[in-house]
Amino acid sequence: MKNNQKLIFVLTVLICCLCFAEFNCFIGQQNFEPGKRTLLDAHNCYPYHGQWFDRLNRALACGFPLAVEQDLVWFADSLSGKSRSIIAHGEPYSGNEPTLREYFFERIRPIIEKEMQSSDKSNWPLIILNLDFKTNVRDHYVAIWKLLNEYQDWLCTAKRLKNKNKVAPLGLRPILVLTGQQNSQEIIFHDSVKVGEKLLLFGAIQTVGDSVEVPPETMAPKGQTNYRRWWNNSWSVVEKDRYNNQWSKAEKVRLQALVDRAHQLGLWIRFYTLDGYQRDESMGWSDSYNFGSIERVSERWRAAIDCGVDFIATDQYEILARLLQQYQ
Repeated sequence: MKNNQKLIFVLTVLICCLCFAEFNCFIGQQNFEPGKRTLLDAHNCYPYHGQWFDRLNRALACGFPLAVEQDLVWFADSLSGKSRSIIAHGEPYSGNEPTLREYFFERIRPIIEKEMQSSDKSNWPLIILNLDFKTNVRDHYVAIWKLLNEYQDWLCTAKRLKNKNKVAPLGLRPILVLTGQQNSQEIIFHDSVKVGEKLLLFGAIQTVGDSVEVPPETMAPKGQTNYRRWWNNSWSVVEKDRYNNQWSKAEKVRLQALVDRAHQLGLWIRFYTLDGYQRDESMGWSDSYNFGSIERVSERWRAAIDCGVDFIATDQYEILARLLQQYQ
C-alpha cells in the first residue's frame, strides 16, 4: 500500500509539472498573439563601414521582449573565391563584416541558454529576429537555412503542412525569426521543406500598393498562411510628408485602420522607421526616416502604441524603450 501511495504521489507531481509547463507555454502564446504587445524594433542593429559596433549591445540593454533587425548580404570574397553571408548595410564591403552566427547568435547565447532553463515562458518569444535579405539568391537562402538549423532548439517553429493556407501552431521558444515577402524566399523556406518537418522562419504577406491612398483591405487582401504571418510597412503608408505634415486625427484613423486590418487577418504588423533628431545628431541614420525632432516622432510613437502596432522600428532604441516602459 505504501509503495502504491508513493507511486501515486510521484505521478501527481509529474502531472502537475507538465500542466505547469503547458500553462506557461499557453500564457506565452497568448501574450504574443497579434495586438497583445508593442515592441521596440531595433532598426539596422549591426555595425557597418567599421562603425557602430555597440548597436546590438545597446538594443539588448533596453530589456526584453525585443525585436532586432539584421541586414544580410551575399558577399563574394575575391581572395578565397568563395561566397558567404555577412551582416552589412551597403557597399563598399571590406570583407571583415561580421556573420549572423558570430555577431547575433553567439552574442545572445548566454541569454538564450538561461531562458531555456527558465520555467517562465510568459515573455517568449523573447527576441524577434527580422532578417532583411539585401541579396536575394538561392545560395544565400540555403546558407541561412543551414545556419538556423544549427540553432533550431532556440527557435519558434511550426509544422510544414500540405495545405499552406492552414496555419499550424507555433512551438514556443525564445527566438522568433521573420523574413521578407519575396516568393523566392518562400520557395526555400517553405516549399522545399518536407511536409511534417519544421518551418524555422516566417515571411511577410505581399502587399498591393504602398501609399496613403490605398485602403487597408486592398493593401492586405489575404490573411496569414502557415508561412506568411506578418505585415511589414513603411510609415509612408500612414502619412506622406514627415517634415511638413502635422500629426492629425485623420492620420491616427488611418493608422488604426491598418493595424485593425492586420490583426483581423491574424498578422503582426511592423512600421519602419520612426526617428526624430537634428541632422547633426545622426549616428549613421538615414535622413529619409527622420521626423526632425523627438517631439514630432514621439507623437507617432504614442499613436503607434495606442493603436496596437506590434513592432515599431527606430534607430533611437533607448528613447523608445523608455516610452514603452511608461505604458507597462
